[in-house]
Amino acid sequence: MRTISLTAIEGIPMVKAGDDLATLIAKGLDDTGFKLAAGDILVVCQKVVSKAEGRVVNFKDFEPSEFAKAYARRWEKDPRAIEIVLRQTSRIVRNDRGVLIVETGPGWVCANAGVDESNSLEDDRAILLPEDPDESARRLRNDIRRRLNVPVAVLITDTFGRPWRDGLTEICLGIAGMNPILDLRGTTDLGGRELHHTVVAIADEIASAAGLLMEKAGAIPAVVVRGYQYEPFEGSAKILIRPAEMDLFR
Repeated sequence: MRTISLTAIEGIPMVKAGDDLATLIAKGLDDTGFKLAAGDILVVCQKVVSKAEGRVVNFKDFEPSEFAKAYARRWEKDPRAIEIVLRQTSRIVRNDRGVLIVETGPGWVCANAGVDESNSLEDDRAILLPEDPDESARRLRNDIRRRLNVPVAVLITDTFGRPWRDGLTEICLGIAGMNPILDLRGTTDLGGRELHHTVVAIADEIASAAGLLMEKAGAIPAVVVRGYQYEPFEGSAKILIRPAEMDLFR
């Protein structure tokens, strides 16, 4: 019988700039009484990664541009918050009804450049996405292996909206140690027909599964997924970004 398990790592304190995430996770595992095993997948939410890397900004440090001021007046928003979003943006994809859909420097297309004021724990502060989520995942994976002597894959996740569908879900922003894509092209279905288009965003599926335990106010920033046999891979979560020439929404 095939099974996949999810285990929340409890007891991890509120993360601050400069904190060693591997140390905090190792202690959380010890407190939880759970031991990592080779082949596990460690899923970590973006906010604690960003906090540890000092990717938290204060509104007072940003002077709004004229565009930010005009946008804020029209939609009754804080112009400083708009300015923070604009500075994380390489291209505005859509701007309507008070919603900014933008492309970030690494290429993610999302609302407000992933800038988030929730769980910043202070007024007038916002959390930015990691500058390089793949590098963050690689660093954490290496630190965990050195500390616990266990080879695992690491996923860094965030909450995104999606075209076609209402509601938010977790997606993979950064990855280390596993292929984020499960390419089934060339295999056959139950009727023996060859598959020509089926490519599964397996990292996003794992991220969403882990998100069931990482509730917004649950103080669970990390989950261990066990039982999924992933393909070892040294690459980037950016391969999950659909090329612009194939993206009908860009």
